[in-house]
Amino acid sequence: MNESTLLAEVSNENQTLVAVVQQDSRAAYFYIYPTEEQDERFQVRACWLRNLGLAPLQEDRAAMEAGQPPMLAAEYCRNPAGEAPLEAEGLTVIWTESDDGAALWYHGQLLAVIPGWSLYIDHSVCYSASCIKESALVYPLGCASTNTQYALADNTRQFWRSWQREEGNPWPKMQSEYQARYAQHFGPSVKYYAIDQGKWPPKAITQHERDGIYYFLTIGVSIRPMPWVEILFNDDASQYRRMEMGIAVDGQYLTEEYAIQMASALAGFAHVPWAKLTWFGEGHTLVSEVAPLGYEGYVLSSSFYPDNERLVLPPQYGDPVNIFWASPVFVTERARAQATPNGGHELVNKLREQGVDHIFRPRQPLA
Repeated sequence: MNESTLLAEVSNENQTLVAVVQQDSRAAYFYIYPTEEQDERFQVRACWLRNLGLAPLQEDRAAMEAGQPPMLAAEYCRNPAGEAPLEAEGLTVIWTESDDGAALWYHGQLLAVIPGWSLYIDHSVCYSASCIKESALVYPLGCASTNTQYALADNTRQFWRSWQREEGNPWPKMQSEYQARYAQHFGPSVKYYAIDQGKWPPKAITQHERDGIYYFLTIGVSIRPMPWVEILFNDDASQYRRMEMGIAVDGQYLTEEYAIQMASALAGFAHVPWAKLTWFGEGHTLVSEVAPLGYEGYVLSSSFYPDNERLVLPPQYGDPVNIFWASPVFVTERARAQATPNGGHELVNKLREQGVDHIFRPRQPLA
């Protein structure tokens, strides 16, 4: 019997996916499996790593029909005669910053990449160092100068190293820069709330006050790019994959205590894209138990803030950072927004026509 050996099993940061390395007597493979909560949304992604014996001249249909991982045909292999079995102690799995893809390193050398965006399409896309020609199973990994995926995997490794250093950790600098930028627009910071529960990445809400308005803004959400965005926006993905969020409340209508309760919605939203493998963008609506009485949740938009063009946040890893203001919405408004294409954008436009901006003041539902 051709028994398979498990060499590595590593969950991603949010326990939504599991990376696995297995080999039998014929071939070694790298997989990304969805966890039970995600298995109806995503298919297993499989990446051929190497043949351990003489490569077949044609596609290995016999193995596929027998339910076994196929060997790669000789014309696609760097070493048609086969390579040595992998050693478990030499393997390192490094998840992407967006937590939906992974790279496999072997004794410090990049062995394979399964990009996160491949989860969201109807066929598997993966890259292996032992592949030299595009095939139905796998694509060549090449090198950093020939393959963007190789370069990105190396960048990801440097990203994680920077956060593991005791000296030069990016967080203190980011904190001070963002608080200073917020203070320019909304007054000095008066309170600070950590919302990361001691887990990476660090995240916080900083509270500011100016002219009787309470402002609450996140810091740290933009450290990670959001899932899905790469495949949705392709070459423009860098414009949409990082965000922070804000809520503002008029002190004439609500107490500071109630405003803080409203702002706690941001703490809940801040981890959703990675915990649920989704993304937030302009016009997205979100249910919240801490929406004001009578409202069901919030709609997100950068356009609610009249001076949005001047509120430019420090970029993260070369990407601009969007800031979305959360404005409370009623059940009927959210239902209409979800019932039509671009309904969220239409909702935002109608709210703005009615004079709604980034500051929450009680209002009537839209007609």
